[in-house]
Amino acid sequence: MEDILGVSIETITNNALSWAKQLVAALLILWIGMRVAKLMIRGFNKAMTLRSMDPSLTTFLESLLKIALQAFVLIAAINQLGVATTSIVAVLGAAGLAVGLALSGTLQNFAGGAMILMFKPFKVGDFIEAQGYSGSVKSIQIFVTTLTTPDNKVIILPNGPLSNGSLINYSSQELRRLDWTFGIGYDVDLDAAKATIKELLESDERVLKDKPILVELGAMADSSVNLTTRAWVKSEDYWSVHYSMNENVYKIFNARGISIPYPQMDVHLHK
Repeated sequence: MEDILGVSIETITNNALSWAKQLVAALLILWIGMRVAKLMIRGFNKAMTLRSMDPSLTTFLESLLKIALQAFVLIAAINQLGVATTSIVAVLGAAGLAVGLALSGTLQNFAGGAMILMFKPFKVGDFIEAQGYSGSVKSIQIFVTTLTTPDNKVIILPNGPLSNGSLINYSSQELRRLDWTFGIGYDVDLDAAKATIKELLESDERVLKDKPILVELGAMADSSVNLTTRAWVKSEDYWSVHYSMNENVYKIFNARGISIPYPQMDVHLHK
């Protein structure tokens, strides 16, 4: 056979056939891989939907999975063509490490948001106390959680510290216990005062009657006898019952002549 630029036609033909086989194999890997990746993403989406995961978290994780699978398929196809992919993987790894270090705080908040959305220690509408703040949860996003305080301030909390720190959820339970301490004078009939408080609680429809109502002598303080009072209410009635009970006790104590002492000090002068 004639040579073309010093290379035989047979060699060129063999190389072309070899490259053609590699190209076809790479295209098949790319086509099949993308199909499999699409099926895996669809299955992941269905699994997240069945678990009632937050849509924003599902979309974000689905995008990450899609990028990772497509990158894997693309590298496999390039490797089939005979191109060394070790350096490509090394560059991508170094770039990922650099981005991870630069965005460490952001990634921590993302991980915290994912944990919150997956395990749901609280939900939108719950009243929580965390990181020195308290308020109703307005929204839970991937990176931050937004609270609204009772005086209508907006607080934005990063999800990283929020997921790792202590948290009180006042709305997670259907019922809550109310605690009061009412002080009466030492000259007041103890039984009459206890009966008065219990009467007020039993007459309030919001106080649960199937739970115990406690009115007992809690302490004999310096200037008052303190009555420890406890009752159970629904979570949504907590504050309304708390304030109305304080007001009603004050009014009925005054009406029935039950004295409410205040701190005082007797000073004796010696001449």
